[in-house]
Amino acid sequence: MIIDGRALAGEVLARTKERAGRLSLSPRVIAYVAQEPTPATRSYLNIKKRSAEAAGCLFEETSSKSFFAAGVDAAIIQLPVDPGAMAMLDTLPIGKDADVLSAVARAKFARGDEDALLPPVVGAIAEIFRTYTVDPKGKKAVVIGAGFLVGGPAATWLAQQGAVVRVVTLGDDLSQLRDADLIVSGAGSPHFIKPEMLKQGVVLIDAGTSESNGRLAGDADPACAEKCSVFTPAPGGVGPLAVACLFENAITLVERATHT
Repeated sequence: MIIDGRALAGEVLARTKERAGRLSLSPRVIAYVAQEPTPATRSYLNIKKRSAEAAGCLFEETSSKSFFAAGVDAAIIQLPVDPGAMAMLDTLPIGKDADVLSAVARAKFARGDEDALLPPVVGAIAEIFRTYTVDPKGKKAVVIGAGFLVGGPAATWLAQQGAVVRVVTLGDDLSQLRDADLIVSGAGSPHFIKPEMLKQGVVLIDAGTSESNGRLAGDADPACAEKCSVFTPAPGGVGPLAVACLFENAITLVERATHT
């Protein structure tokens, strides 16, 4: 089954807008963009702008490092940033960290705290699993890549759900993919996953995005869909759904601030 991430995102944004409508003001979400966006980054920013409106939020971009000043309900640091600027992530107040980028927010998530927000990519995976009744418990899961946004948090969450998780990189022996019940890939290498590397019925979450011949591409060859019980294409799969989950997190933060 090929997952329509845009359709699922629409459902998440609709319920988020309903929640936003019960607030006194439209939540203001601001994104810090440190450098000229790559085509992939610009694509995500454009999705965020459209999704913000659909979620009942106001969305702005800024290059000012004081972007989470008073009047901002949720703040985002658009990655990637220069390595020296990564320390900025930990300056995000947890009450405004909708992207779960700061060490404090990520520690709450890693502990499995009841009030922890899910990083948006994890939120997207969880939404797909709920919608299509995928239970990770006891399953063999392989996460390709241990990155900050995809691989690391995905591996943490799958383990919390009771999956048996292995994290691999492109330099490892990928023959072990043939034994996997679940695969989450965030390697960012165009179409390196081929159908012959997979077993029939695998759940394949392709969360990798890179450029190939001037176009955005995922880690999995589209032909992999034939082997999968659940397959997310890229683009159009995890990406828009993760953005929708980001704004759902933003509404949650505003609701919490309103009721404290």
